Amino acid sequence: MMRRTSVSRLLGKKKWLGALLGLAVAFGAAGCGNSADKQMLQGEVEPPKARSATEQVGQAGAQGELQTAKSTVYPLKISDSTGKEFTFEKAPERIVSVSPSETEILFALGLGDRVIGVSDFCDYPAEAAAKPKMGSIVKPNEEALLAANADVILSGVSLNMPAVEHLRELKLSVFKVEPKTMDDVMNNILMFGQIFDKQEQAENIVGSMKADRQKVTDAVKQLTPEQRKRVFVEFAPGWTVGKGEYIDELVTLAGGVNIAADTEGYAQFNEEQVIAANPQVILYPHNLVDDSSKKTMDQIIRERSGWAQIDAIKNNRLVGLDTNIISRPGPRLGEALVAVAKGLYPALVK
Repeated sequence: MMRRTSVSRLLGKKKWLGALLGLAVAFGAAGCGNSADKQMLQGEVEPPKARSATEQVGQAGAQGELQTAKSTVYPLKISDSTGKEFTFEKAPERIVSVSPSETEILFALGLGDRVIGVSDFCDYPAEAAAKPKMGSIVKPNEEALLAANADVILSGVSLNMPAVEHLRELKLSVFKVEPKTMDDVMNNILMFGQIFDKQEQAENIVGSMKADRQKVTDAVKQLTPEQRKRVFVEFAPGWTVGKGEYIDELVTLAGGVNIAADTEGYAQFNEEQVIAANPQVILYPHNLVDDSSKKTMDQIIRERSGWAQIDAIKNNRLVGLDTNIISRPGPRLGEALVAVAKGLYPALVK
């Protein structure tokens, strides 16, 4: 009999970080009745209506809206992923981030002193955890946001369009990004460098990320199609990721073949189909523990009925990844790619 993990069970009994959506949410933290969390888990978050980060940066540059100099020239006009145009008369001084990924970008750019509030799940770097809390990543605290009097509020993939529009109706300046690829993430970083007049810092971060990507692609470029590992990603109990999301791209860049690539986005999986696909490597969050059983993710995977016959389990190729690094499309995404590649081909990627 096929066995599927229900959303209600996940919400009620599991705690997980990330969902590989740039999140750091614990199951049950917002309560089982939180429809926004359920929408996110069921893949019902409204997709962006506008250009990708790659497209918007390219178009803005063509129009002369993004300056090429190391120092930004204001006023600066730029659109976010929703198509809303913003005009920055100067570099914003009071910044709120309700997304862990964007919080990491801000601190990596050296903007920690300008950050006046973060989401409840922003915990990296350590200084971010000490900032005033603005609520969850799917439903921020409106009162806290209004009281913060921020020049701009950054949001990421977790905040859906109805929530963004509602906050904008409250006259809050919400700037949303929706990265789907590693290039999108790097272009977002460059865009923030423009907005906050931290262009040189942004270029350095992106340069490091590109170096990580080149290191990995060089290491695996000689692999034949037959040598490429079949990979299964389980980012939370019963959940995997297919095409159209950056984690699928990371697997591909690392020389793997995602067995869920025929599905779209984040989805629940069928255990019998995983057995039939017979992955050679299974990637999972190593710091996830089931609340009720107190079992780790790898224990849950190994103990499933029929899964002992899967090559990844027979050959002990379960690879635990740091959840925050792999789940946040931010400045550490290059590290995430290297970690995935090392997990797949430890002899090739050092």
